[in-house]
Amino acid sequence: MVEGKSSELKGIGDLSNKEKIALQRRYVLHCKYEEAVEMYADSKLPLCKIAVKCNVSLGGLGSYLRRYWRELILRRRGISYEGKNPKDIKIVSSGQPSIVSKAKYAEAVEACKSLDYIDLNVSQVARKFNVNGTALANYMRLHYEEIPIWRENVRRMLGIGDNVHRGVRPECEEQYALAVEMYKSTDKTIPEIAEICQVSIGGLSQHMRFYHKEVIRKRKAERKAAKKNRIIGKICGNGQIHCPQQKTVEKYQEALELYKNSNLIIKEIVRKTGVPLEGFRNYLRVWHRDLMLERRGGEKVDCKEEYIDLTKTKCYLKSTAAKYEAAISSMKNNLRPVTQVAAEYALNADTFRSYLWEHEPDLVAQCGMVKNENGKYISRQAMEKYVEAVRLYETTTENLKSIAKRLGIVYNSLSGYIRRNCPDAKQKHEELVRKEMK
Repeated sequence: MVEGKSSELKGIGDLSNKEKIALQRRYVLHCKYEEAVEMYADSKLPLCKIAVKCNVSLGGLGSYLRRYWRELILRRRGISYEGKNPKDIKIVSSGQPSIVSKAKYAEAVEACKSLDYIDLNVSQVARKFNVNGTALANYMRLHYEEIPIWRENVRRMLGIGDNVHRGVRPECEEQYALAVEMYKSTDKTIPEIAEICQVSIGGLSQHMRFYHKEVIRKRKAERKAAKKNRIIGKICGNGQIHCPQQKTVEKYQEALELYKNSNLIIKEIVRKTGVPLEGFRNYLRVWHRDLMLERRGGEKVDCKEEYIDLTKTKCYLKSTAAKYEAAISSMKNNLRPVTQVAAEYALNADTFRSYLWEHEPDLVAQCGMVKNENGKYISRQAMEKYVEAVRLYETTTENLKSIAKRLGIVYNSLSGYIRRNCPDAKQKHEELVRKEMK
């Protein structure tokens, strides 16, 4: 039944490693469900029994069929897809009756709307059209709620009412009152509320769908809006509260405390606590982005209220800050060259200087490094030494050797300084020379 699955592996040598792995996984998936697909295509057994016979999960088999064998599902349900892509046909739209149920109850629903059958109750109408009476009544309550109300009013006016109470029963309303109120005021799901209030899950679900549709619609809208924006502590697209599981919290509790209160890097933390490195990193990215931002030197925010985009923050490590803390403190108390401080504290001078330029620019300036007009850091002493020579060079046509000799400056040093730090002075000098020659 699963045709061509071996052909998927042809030409695998021309693919990248990532594509090869994906193709091999798909081949294994086809092999896993091959027997179940054949049984689904050749028999009328329900999906749950096929899953048991083939020893596969019901959810996995259903997802596999909808993704790879949608035409078999449409054929079994009697839905035509000629001239259309099977993937474009929705079997069940959100909040709408399925194509199968709509066709099944169409005649019975029309009969319930007609005065020709007004003398019959819903169960009698259902028997005439060979459908289940309870199923028909539930179907109309969900998708045609105005029909049962209209029938009841008309039958009462005609004097053929059976005096049977319809709608929510007082005892049911009282039984589910607390659960309904909890569903309205909290983000808990129906199974969670049913367990707390000690009521039936199916009964509560049906009661909400029949008699509190506006609450269900509101919850669906919230879940739809939450699919893209997940906020910790709030409901997400599947109806669950977006928060870590208790066992996950307990697993990483010790590592998280070290991450908060120490300067250790993540690799050292996981080595001490014995938790997996990638698991702890993922736990931090998903549930504690505020702590990651704090470690990067950003402003602390409430992670429960907004999503933190870490890509817009600089990489900043507490361990790096601790490494340079003593050297920076010493420089602040006694200003001296960066190279000298780096040698005293066994640091790499270039790395230490780069760190200072990024995090302590004022301290670098006090140590004799300043930023010129072109944005380059240069020695304050050199700037003061060559300032007059640069002024003369860019405002006169006198050559550089003459200026250096007149001011008592080494020509090679002055030339290198201008070439590295004052390229605009050289352009201005050359422009003046060209004008004079003309």
